[in-house]
Amino acid sequence: MTPTSNYLRCAGREIHYTEWGAAHRQTVLAWHGLARTGRDMDELASHLSTRFRVICPDTVGRGLSQWSARPEQEYCLSFYAQLANDLLDQLHIDEVHWVGTSMGGAIGLVSASGLCQPALGPRIKSLVLNDMAPEISAAAVERIKAYAGNPPVFDTVTALEAFFRQVYQPFGWLSDAQWRRLTETSLRRLPDGRVTPHYDPAMVQQFIHHPADYEMWPHYDALQIPVLCLRGAQSDLVLPATTAAMLQRGPGLRGAARVVEIAGCGHAPALNVPEQLSLVSDFLAAV
Repeated sequence: MTPTSNYLRCAGREIHYTEWGAAHRQTVLAWHGLARTGRDMDELASHLSTRFRVICPDTVGRGLSQWSARPEQEYCLSFYAQLANDLLDQLHIDEVHWVGTSMGGAIGLVSASGLCQPALGPRIKSLVLNDMAPEISAAAVERIKAYAGNPPVFDTVTALEAFFRQVYQPFGWLSDAQWRRLTETSLRRLPDGRVTPHYDPAMVQQFIHHPADYEMWPHYDALQIPVLCLRGAQSDLVLPATTAAMLQRGPGLRGAARVVEIAGCGHAPALNVPEQLSLVSDFLAAV
């Protein structure tokens, strides 16, 4: 199924999103990771679009969405939740299943808890956390800050692809065509003609001005919906002790949380192979 490319003004910023399966009533909101774009969700969206309408936004400061003029205020989970609220309002979506990779999962978690404003909780019917948890490793955050805050510059697209293949090796297996699409959909050309990843380096200020953003246990404990956590088996961001705790509190206490480890992946599984796609679609079918 061919997606459409669209733009809306949300929380005062122009936001780009792709839409798949527009004729379906049930909707999935698929949100990408920290330094990535909504096009990372192409395989998942294509897989789900036979049954669901799938919306894949570019977060403000990423991909084709507008960059923030107030990075210290707007690059944070609470503002991203405002974007999501406005997006759903304008698309007239009353109920949604949320699938989020890394940061996208964190946005879904705080949005679904009902503890932040605007309260999206009643709209979100289920939550898939792709290598995201209510607590993340400080060492991994430092690693991410080191590369995300200083995006490299290359003379050629081929060199940028080689960099992406190295830094995103923990995503797991991608075909050559998928690596090429990942590269082409997440680069921008600089005035001097060189290429660099397509995001605002200032987005890393989230970790400076909002250091407690990813301390999310109160949000997790407040969840009243089914949760599926996919953990990359070699993830340095989501630790096994954290996922074990998820099964002992919040939705885990009610038997509404499930954790699955994805072999051959770190942070974060690419959601691009049949086994991973089936985990998500089977979870949504059960909901």
